[in-house]
Amino acid sequence: MKTDEKLKEDVNAELKWEPSINAARIGVEVKDGIVNLTGHVDSYSEKLEVERATQRVTGVRALSVEIEIDLPGASQRNDSDIASTAQNVLGWMSILPYGAIKIMVENGWITLSGEVDWEFQKVAAVVAVRYLMGVRGVSDDIQIKSKVSSGVVQSEIEAALKRSAMDDAKKINVVVNNANVTLSGKVGNWAERESARHAAWGTPGVKKVVDNMTLSY
Repeated sequence: MKTDEKLKEDVNAELKWEPSINAARIGVEVKDGIVNLTGHVDSYSEKLEVERATQRVTGVRALSVEIEIDLPGASQRNDSDIASTAQNVLGWMSILPYGAIKIMVENGWITLSGEVDWEFQKVAAVVAVRYLMGVRGVSDDIQIKSKVSSGVVQSEIEAALKRSAMDDAKKINVVVNNANVTLSGKVGNWAERESARHAAWGTPGVKKVVDNMTLSY
């Protein structure tokens, strides 16, 4: 187990290694494996990269972020401009039903709402606006509108595993509660586990997948 001093050293090294981050402006403190990040960045995207780089380091138990976004003059835009750009970007995405996503911008912070059929559509919409110039943050209030049933999800999982020449589908237990799917049981390897998760997320209407599966080596 890493000491706090070693963990701090590794986090700083990872931040310096990531080219999209100005590590000199980021402060790192560690206590009991919990990393606290402070400092300033030039964009929301850089803030996200700082968080991701830190989470890549083995031994990080939790993360506290107190980083401020100082947009350079050329990157500052008013809320109306940001909203207009976000609307145009989402409107050009063929995977999103036109007009399905509603946009609200306040002080550079984008809130997305509305309804879509699939989880991947939610993810795509958030990613599409996350890196726009002038954005200080993104809130995802998008809902998935379809209904799901345990039988449908189980059938999808079994079909996915059979297509991959896997035979552990019937060992996977599926519980559906208000479009939240919990998977449990034993699978033979990581590939089968990922296939089961992918099948669950690929079922229309699924909002959350909880993976309680174990590996039977």
